[in-house]
Amino acid sequence: MIRKESLLSFTKEIFLLMGCSERHADEAARILVKADMRGIYSHGVNRLPEYVNLWKNKRVKIHPAIEILREMPATALLDAHKSFGLVSAPYAMRMAIRKAKQSGAAWVSVRNSYHFGIAGYYAMMALEHDMIGIAMTNANPLVAPTHSIQPALGTNPFAIAIPALTEPPFVADMATAPINRGKLDAWAAMNEKVPPGLVQDGNGIDSTDPEILSKKGAIKTLGQDEIHGEHKGYCLSATVDILSAVLSGANFGPLVVPTLQYISQNNTVEDKGIGHLFGAIRIDGFQEAKVFKEYMDQWIQTFKALPAKEGKKVLIPGEPERLKEIEQAQNGIRLPEYVLDKLGKIADEFQIYPDFL
Repeated sequence: MIRKESLLSFTKEIFLLMGCSERHADEAARILVKADMRGIYSHGVNRLPEYVNLWKNKRVKIHPAIEILREMPATALLDAHKSFGLVSAPYAMRMAIRKAKQSGAAWVSVRNSYHFGIAGYYAMMALEHDMIGIAMTNANPLVAPTHSIQPALGTNPFAIAIPALTEPPFVADMATAPINRGKLDAWAAMNEKVPPGLVQDGNGIDSTDPEILSKKGAIKTLGQDEIHGEHKGYCLSATVDILSAVLSGANFGPLVVPTLQYISQNNTVEDKGIGHLFGAIRIDGFQEAKVFKEYMDQWIQTFKALPAKEGKKVLIPGEPERLKEIEQAQNGIRLPEYVLDKLGKIADEFQIYPDFL
């Protein structure tokens, strides 16, 4: 088991050694470790090698001058100028919250950014302000649209966080694809096959190979086939792509310049990074916050009281992650072995050796 403080200290030190400021390094570490605390190991410190590679390949600006390109009272467009998403995303979400305090609701869009960790982190930033928070992003093209044999969309996560009064908040944080890249990495590291119906090869044939993405394969859209609604999964991923990238002017869909070595790069495309969209909605713009949160308690309690299948119980979105975070805060973080192996290589590279390696 790893103490949260030890993992935070190690992760922060890596960002400091890459040249990040104290404030940016601290926040980046907290975002990644938050994912691990919530059991979302695919988006926590597991992604450190990706950030280090961006830095080594001089694709990321360690001290970006985040620029406001357009602004209205309730909206803004930011150019992150190739910053880590872990830097531009919290900046943008804080701006959305500030604007929502004045306008009732606000949206801030970002382009020229990179991977930002878990979308839920940013959506949850709104909770303490009695606001509903929304966050989404596009990503590396790994998902094949319905009927396509070419990966052209990202796993394109979406998150929404809604406060309650006495109940824990409702937090939906999900990829709009059936799996994310991190799960494939985990199956590959453990030499396990992918469950049927989740990925396809370069000819569109179902596969169980966890390394299929490096062989011109793709993740299938949510729903797996038309009978089970894969066209609806395509719609969800496409919507996030448009709201994140087309709206901001970032690279969209198959035009995203990949951060993964096994995805072929189109050198004729201008690299405008990926895009994010953040929203904040004041509850008291609709009804008194306390009244809404009491009603939200009732919603949560109603659904949790539903009769469940044998051996199961009805869960509220965000509940498994919340319980995992409580458990790991008490007992320490149990990182998968494949993640520890990655951290060991980074520790050797930067010559820092934490107590958990």
